[in-house]
Amino acid sequence: MARLIFTQQLARFTAVPQVDTSAATLRAGLDTAFAVNPLLRGYVLDDQDHLRENVVVFIDGRRSDERIRLDDPLAPHSTVYILQALSGG
Repeated sequence: MARLIFTQQLARFTAVPQVDTSAATLRAGLDTAFAVNPLLRGYVLDDQDHLRENVVVFIDGRRSDERIRLDDPLAPHSTVYILQALSGG
């Protein structure tokens, strides 16, 4: 099962589950996590159901660039990190 891990930056706002899922795509995996904590959806997705600009996803160590469809494939052994991007200078 793929594992979705939400980093602690998001924990400042809501409970961040670590979710194991059999989902085949990133969007389906996120939906599994949102079923555990519906409030998390608003911190990860915008009102268009697209990935928020300040959120970054890494799947098996590679950054996902697909922010709209979120159709990146997940393998049964995938590790997915969802985190808030840092900015500043």
